[in-house]
Amino acid sequence: AFAGLTAALVSGGIVGRMKTKAWILFIVLWVTFAYIPIAHWVWGGGWLMQMGALDFAGGTVVHINSGISALAAAIVLGKRKDTSLLPHNLGYAVLGAGLLWFGWMGFNGGSGLAADGLAANAILVSNIAAAIALIVWTALDTYIVGKPTVLGAISGAVAGLVAITPAAGFVDVSGALIIGAVASLVSYAAIYYLKPKLGYDDALDVFGIHGMSGIWGAIATGIF
Repeated sequence: AFAGLTAALVSGGIVGRMKTKAWILFIVLWVTFAYIPIAHWVWGGGWLMQMGALDFAGGTVVHINSGISALAAAIVLGKRKDTSLLPHNLGYAVLGAGLLWFGWMGFNGGSGLAADGLAANAILVSNIAAAIALIVWTALDTYIVGKPTVLGAISGAVAGLVAITPAAGFVDVSGALIIGAVASLVSYAAIYYLKPKLGYDDALDVFGIHGMSGIWGAIATGIF
């Protein structure tokens, strides 16, 4: 299930540049040569696990992996002919974000493999990180753009969920607040400053949100 989700995330970075047949071939090869080795490194007794790396629910395996892969694919394939892809139904986007937020409780809470205190803590800190990230992103939009945006709010929530994913089983509420708040700062900067400067066409900002907040979350797991 995590492999399937990671593959779906990668697709967001290359919207409009790959045919279905090519995508199917690509994703079979990618899961074999990218996802499986990294999952082994972190969870299967590989070198990162032996070094003591902590990844409770897939911060490295899912989010850093998909973010970096999406960036690489977007660079290799080049820009779309039409880069003016804009959200055209924010109602559906909000509905999707709500479903995602709810499902993420199973993603993070379920990674404890039992209905116990560890799972409860993972769900609690995941909700808190997402909520504070949403608030911070909305504040950034208000300060920089001049008004809050719905797309920004749900982008912040996802960034917070991404960042707390590797740490969900290891941190408390205070750690979750900082992790979520900084996730919005990191991803906001990546999308609105780093992306235009480097000129890559990551259609759905997979690298900006999943890659950058995933990297921050992995580092923050060690800190907190």
